[in-house]
Amino acid sequence: MTPPARSVLDQAASESIAEVQARLRAMIENGALGPDGRLPPEREMCQMTRAGRRTVRRALDVLEAEGLIWRRQGKGTFAGLPPDPTQVLAAEIVGETTILEVMEARLCIEPALAAMCAARALPADIARMRNLAARTLSAADTVSFELWDGALHKMIARTADNKPLLTAFSMIDEIRGNENWRGLRSKARSVETLQVSDSEHHAIIDRIEAGDAAGAEAAMRAHLTTLARNLQRIIGTHFPEEAPT
Repeated sequence: MTPPARSVLDQAASESIAEVQARLRAMIENGALGPDGRLPPEREMCQMTRAGRRTVRRALDVLEAEGLIWRRQGKGTFAGLPPDPTQVLAAEIVGETTILEVMEARLCIEPALAAMCAARALPADIARMRNLAARTLSAADTVSFELWDGALHKMIARTADNKPLLTAFSMIDEIRGNENWRGLRSKARSVETLQVSDSEHHAIIDRIEAGDAAGAEAAMRAHLTTLARNLQRIIGTHFPEEAPT
């Protein structure tokens, strides 16, 4: 029996949206983005995908729900998660601190956020975290890696649902976005460290999914300590043997 015309049209629309999603995902994964991870304007996306604006917007809605993009009226569409407005305050102290001081601060804040996240994360949050972890491992270049790795840590921080701690995290995240520091982190990476980082990311997410607050806190602390040790080898600065708790 021939299906109703509306069903045929609905199926065609769904397939078209999926195709647009695939094109946009590829663009994000390949790092083919503008400054700050900006995607092209909707008009250009329509031309690139040969799809109508409605189809492009529906595809963007799906990607946004997955935590892969965020949109701001008048500014555009960006890969990753939206920044917190308080991040701009961090610019004032970038030149007054060091990269290892920032790691110490992260060790004080992010394990606590991971513990709270374990108590509050929903299945949809877990799915987004795993997706971001996969994007991080498959990143084709440094810019893409920083984008997806940062998005994962932001997702955990936001899911913890504690505004004061999120504000502190956001300020630290803005400081660590310093271009020179990104270069140092890039030097500290290798195939081996990326694999270790991926394993640690999944250990954190596993504990969060299990609702194990203490385990999530410990897993995040172990991950950040690994990162700090890698940086210490590059810059030759001692990092405390006992991480702050």
